[in-house]
Amino acid sequence: MIVFEQENNIYHIQIGSVSSSSLLHIGDVCSIQLDSSFDTPPESLIIGPFVPLQPEG
Repeated sequence: MIVFEQENNIYHIQIGSVSSSSLLHIGDVCSIQLDSSFDTPPESLIIGPFVPLQPEG
């Protein structure tokens, strides 16, 4: 790993999309606490066995 200690000037950030596990980090940090939240009603969240995909052919 290479660490460059230089000054960064950021004036504008444009984010096109966000995945289910995204982290945008600018600057120095000693620790990162990961958090999660759903903006979906709990009754629409399905946790259970997945339907297996059949191989082609």
